[in-house]
Amino acid sequence: MDTDSRAIRADLLRRRDETAAQAAALEDDLRSLFEASRSSNADDEHDPEGSTVAFERAQLSAVLDAARRRLTELDVALSRVDAGTYGVCERCLRPIPAERLAARPSARTCVACAGRR
Repeated sequence: MDTDSRAIRADLLRRRDETAAQAAALEDDLRSLFEASRSSNADDEHDPEGSTVAFERAQLSAVLDAARRRLTELDVALSRVDAGTYGVCERCLRPIPAERLAARPSARTCVACAGRR
């Protein structure tokens, strides 16, 4: 593995660790929300002052799902680094521009191919 690949791998691992920590914190928050709603009799559904527990639960669940998807995308990107295919478009096999990879390190297609979806 060359120096560039090692640097890319290190950056992806750092991003993965950050995302995993975020997912773990979100799981804890969601678990706490479930526990709090189980032990409360509050009828928050009709409370004009605040959001419902269901809404908060849905928001947390959506953010957690997004974090889990990012983890999967980062794992795929790490596999591509190891296989020597990172930075190569899966559709047209042309290089993915560095700017795109900087903005979206888990990108698997170039901008042109991504636009064709």
